[in-house]
Amino acid sequence: MIINEALIDLNVAKNTKEAVIRHLAELAKKEGRISDLEKYIEAALHRETEYSTAMGFGIAIPHGKTAAVTEPFLCFAKVNSVDWNALDGNPVDLVFMIGVPEEAGTAHLKILASISRKLMKQEFRDGLRSVTSNSELIQLLQNSDLGL
Repeated sequence: MIINEALIDLNVAKNTKEAVIRHLAELAKKEGRISDLEKYIEAALHRETEYSTAMGFGIAIPHGKTAAVTEPFLCFAKVNSVDWNALDGNPVDLVFMIGVPEEAGTAHLKILASISRKLMKQEFRDGLRSVTSNSELIQLLQNSDLGL
């Protein structure tokens, strides 16, 4: 499974996208999904310079594809209103972060597409905002047919 309870933080008190990305990358590193923390963070932040990963609806999906990723992962965080340079101008309060190994081809795009489709539904976004425990979030994702 690309996400587990250790890759979830429902109370992230960071106020910049860089700090949120670093925090989630640290969770992935602790879980053995990243071999080189700084290299992964550099890849994710580089992606942000190309195009903001804030997709609207208060959601961002930063991602990095690098050899520093040893095993594909998905992290999730609830944050306190972070300015993510969203196209709609709204701050972000929900973050999914994806990491895949460099040789994974288009795996990150499949994960991104699957999540993005679900995030278009208000009911799913409301469910994400209302979860109160990591296990509840895992249950929501499993029930949502994301295929994770």
